[in-house]
Amino acid sequence: MIDRLRQLLFPDTGTAGGSPDPDSHQLAVAATALMVQLSRVDSDEDERELNTIVDCAVRVHEVTHDEARAILDDALNHADDSTSLYEFTGVLNEQLSHQSKQAVLESIWRVALADGRIDKYEEQLIRRLADLLHLHHREYMQARHRAEQPR
Repeated sequence: MIDRLRQLLFPDTGTAGGSPDPDSHQLAVAATALMVQLSRVDSDEDERELNTIVDCAVRVHEVTHDEARAILDDALNHADDSTSLYEFTGVLNEQLSHQSKQAVLESIWRVALADGRIDKYEEQLIRRLADLLHLHHREYMQARHRAEQPR
């Protein structure tokens, strides 16, 4: 998954280094990869979680529904190969404002809440993602509370 998503993030560099400026689509890939990892952490991939991932990508990252679905499908096909969260959180840290990273965390919480329950492993992973995104505990809790509010 890492190599394939790296190609989506940095199409001009492949798996080599370089520092191209990710666009909205590339940021959506990074955020979607994190949400897919969350959907898989409880070993109970739920269609509601997957639909929430697509909805969040459309709303937050301004990609089309079809683009969001294609990103999700690719991430799901390669999810078992994933070895690191740092690559994706690193892209988000480099390119997003603090407020935008909070919005990503809120989307991640929405995925966790989509099936009506939060597994302890989901909560642990979200806490880790918040730390990797350099968000404080207060922001972690605020994102959760916003995600719990009906839209």
